[in-house]
Amino acid sequence: MPTYQYACSACQHEFEVFQAFTDTSLTHCPECGGELRKVYSAVGVVFKGSGFYKTDSKTSSPSSEGSGANSSGSPAPSATPAPAKESSPAPAPSSD
Repeated sequence: MPTYQYACSACQHEFEVFQAFTDTSLTHCPECGGELRKVYSAVGVVFKGSGFYKTDSKTSSPSSEGSGANSSGSPAPSATPAPAKESSPAPAPSSD
């Protein structure tokens, strides 16, 4: 159930309430009866379950990391490699 934070515009009383999505928003402060407003802030994200972390991989060999193998062990389809850039030789240092 989500937690909502409210603040009273009259007495600045702040509090949190567990409410279902279907519940109506609170409108009156429990302290002074003034008008309430919801306070919005950044939310932390929590990933629960398997498959979100590097350690959840089914492969046990560390050499398969980054080798293009997917979780079933078969190689991932590779894109057509880009042509190598031609590098020009570095200019020789001048001796004065």
